[in-house]
Amino acid sequence: MQFYRMPIVKKALIGIPLLWMLKRIFLPYLWQDLRFFYRAIGYMRQIERAVKRCPSFGLLDLFAKQVSIRPNQTFILYQDQSYTYKEIDLKSNQAAWALSHYAKLKKGDCVAIFLGNEPAYIWLWLGLAKLGCPMACMNYNIRSKSFLHCFKCCGAKVLIAAPELKAAVEEVLSDLREDGVLVFYLSRDSSTEGVITLLDKVEAASEKPIPESYRAGSTMKTPALYIYTSGTTGLPKAAVINQGRLLISSSISTLAGVSCNDVLYIPLPLYHSAGLMIGVRGCIQQGATCVLRNKFSASQFWDDCRKYNVTAFQYIGEILRYLCNTPKKDNDKEHRVRLAVGNGLRSDVWKEFTNRFGNIHIYEFYAATEGNSFFFNYTRKEGATGRCNSLLKRVRPFELIRYDVEKDEPVRDAAGHCIPVVRGEAGLLISEITVTNPFVGYAGDESLTEKKRLRNVFKKGDLYFNTGDLLIMDKQGFIFFQDRVGDTFRWKGENVATTEVADIVGMTDFIEEANVYGVPVPYHEGRIGMVSIKLKQGESFDGVKLYKTVTDYLPNYAQPRFVRIQDAIEVTGTYKQRKVELVKEGFNPLTIKDALYFLDESKKQYKPMDPHIYNSIMENKLKL
Repeated sequence: MQFYRMPIVKKALIGIPLLWMLKRIFLPYLWQDLRFFYRAIGYMRQIERAVKRCPSFGLLDLFAKQVSIRPNQTFILYQDQSYTYKEIDLKSNQAAWALSHYAKLKKGDCVAIFLGNEPAYIWLWLGLAKLGCPMACMNYNIRSKSFLHCFKCCGAKVLIAAPELKAAVEEVLSDLREDGVLVFYLSRDSSTEGVITLLDKVEAASEKPIPESYRAGSTMKTPALYIYTSGTTGLPKAAVINQGRLLISSSISTLAGVSCNDVLYIPLPLYHSAGLMIGVRGCIQQGATCVLRNKFSASQFWDDCRKYNVTAFQYIGEILRYLCNTPKKDNDKEHRVRLAVGNGLRSDVWKEFTNRFGNIHIYEFYAATEGNSFFFNYTRKEGATGRCNSLLKRVRPFELIRYDVEKDEPVRDAAGHCIPVVRGEAGLLISEITVTNPFVGYAGDESLTEKKRLRNVFKKGDLYFNTGDLLIMDKQGFIFFQDRVGDTFRWKGENVATTEVADIVGMTDFIEEANVYGVPVPYHEGRIGMVSIKLKQGESFDGVKLYKTVTDYLPNYAQPRFVRIQDAIEVTGTYKQRKVELVKEGFNPLTIKDALYFLDESKKQYKPMDPHIYNSIMENKLKL
């Protein structure tokens, strides 16, 4: 009763510390949650207001704003080249006029880009946008059948390729010519019959602005990009990135704190959404400078950071692990990098990285190119891919549900409804599809889009996006990535579709059936490729022949590193190949009775797997 008789001031002096203590115990992240919510909502409202004022508001309006504000500020650094915002604006005008004249492009025509990381990627993108043309971002690692599939599903009639990718273009050129495709090399000369030069035509074109009438009528739903993502269908799918999604894509770099004073290092390929939509697009949003690297190099990473005065960089988990594996140097902490943004970073690598290279603020996030789910680790908790913010969950509703990995489908109760998991249990991430949280889908076959929709989840008529990812939420609300489901695994930052790899392996004449899966390897992110094969009757294994097949038709990250020969490929009751037990058994020659082989790049063959190779891998002495 004494407390109630106290004066109000004394009550407050006692109550405030009590409330502070209760918050620390029960709501330790309250202020961070509130701050992030208002920052995220503020960003979204800023975009909404701009669109209300001008329904066709888009990327070019943001770029034009930066050109007017900071025309002479450096926009792109690449090797020893430097380009200002104004210079890239003029170059994109030239590209637009050249393509308008020589390719006869009109609004809505899709153009496929087959280039590595270089400034031309960006001024071509902006030039196409000025013509109202969407751009398809082709993975420069794909070849043959995959190339043609990717090209055709986006509906492109024009291909712009780097001259160094000449061999890949010539391999499919006859097919492209039959379909009436116009092919350009981004060069001043061409030794390939039927392929036109483009760079000389761009350099000779006018720098005058492109009239807005060329792209009139664009809305938030108008396609802007096609970004390819591997899925369970076996071949890459072209995710449709419309103008609205492109506008909000820079939210990740913005929320991480990238500003106009930053120099952002982008070692990720621009054909990925991370490099182009989060990296370059994020720089345009803030008026920052981006450094392009044609290919990631662990040995040159910090030298590049010092050379270009880098203050922020993008990563995937593998990049930081590679950096930690480089020999230690006295100047490891001599740089200006203050933040890094990316995903796939393990907690042990996180600790090792910051201890060695300094107090760099690392911002992990979870997002998918085509998905409508988003998490951001704004508290920078080591190992977490993000945090469940209950306020944001009202805007972007999601759930983690029970999933049967063996049957490859969500678990449903007697009423046919999905079952949410408890905290601490791995569950399939699904996100509700709403007007404000849409799922646009893929170009081409509508069935590919429908396969990612999950219907009647918790009640009749509701609709969710199936991410295909298993996540765990702990008691404090932090989200941790667990695994991918279905026929896809991730290796070296790339999604590998097992069906596509199995099709290529099956081309080898002595193989009757192939079952591809990913197996975990110590000290590495993701899973490395392994294939279980059944030989044709009377045939023997030929490691040289299989090596030639996979290296001719598959990019390095998709090539199976281990081969297991089985008498029969086990299947489920619905004739799906069994993978779960194979993944668990891995590639240990001491416990597996079947014949095992290892891809030896130095000898250009698959050679028998032995305990020495196995131990070298397990001890991280053998490069994979």
